[in-house]
Amino acid sequence: MKTNSVYFAVWTLSVITAGFFVEVNADSITARCDIYPRGEDHASASMSCGFSQQQGFVTIDRSDGVFHDLKPEGSGPGDFSDQNGRPVYRQSGIGKHGLIFRFPEESVFVFLDASSVDDPADSPTAPYTTSEYDATTLLSCSLGKASYDQDCPAGILRGDSGSASIRIMNPKGVERVFNFEGDNVTTPGGGSIGWQRQEGDWYLNIDDNEYYIVIEAAVYGG
Repeated sequence: MKTNSVYFAVWTLSVITAGFFVEVNADSITARCDIYPRGEDHASASMSCGFSQQQGFVTIDRSDGVFHDLKPEGSGPGDFSDQNGRPVYRQSGIGKHGLIFRFPEESVFVFLDASSVDDPADSPTAPYTTSEYDATTLLSCSLGKASYDQDCPAGILRGDSGSASIRIMNPKGVERVFNFEGDNVTTPGGGSIGWQRQEGDWYLNIDDNEYYIVIEAAVYGG
């Protein structure tokens, strides 16, 4: 899955998300920010925020006094670091409505339409919803090293006991599929998979670069 990008002209902000195009005659816009603490499936706050991007640099000026100053990092269009040097990943899981920024301690959902600030979106597991999956959840994950300091949204389809297919969106917006059958795990997406069980949970990695924890309840329910 490709992350979408936001481009600036001198006086025009053009936002392209999932085929949706919005043009605003300004170099920043008033947006709505929903804040999801790490591991939580409900927003802790919903507020107005200023959003801008220029030459790849992003700022999010939240009305609660928090300011995010992000600069592009690495080769991926959705890879950033914040003013404290921490990794931040941009995703496009809310389609035409806006963008998601995954910070180590929280996710910030930036909605380009600020008209419904008092109505936080119940969508931390976007793009996965219970209308299409048996369950959705946030799973611990990380890139580069096994720190498991990020939340990855996941959609779960369960079969017979011990059988499940779980789709996970990693912090760079790349989807991984893991198929569980008894004590065996496979993935059709390429790469070398490694895994082990610890206290019932699965610790998975792809090419010793992508790391995920799939809790036992995700597979079996409950």
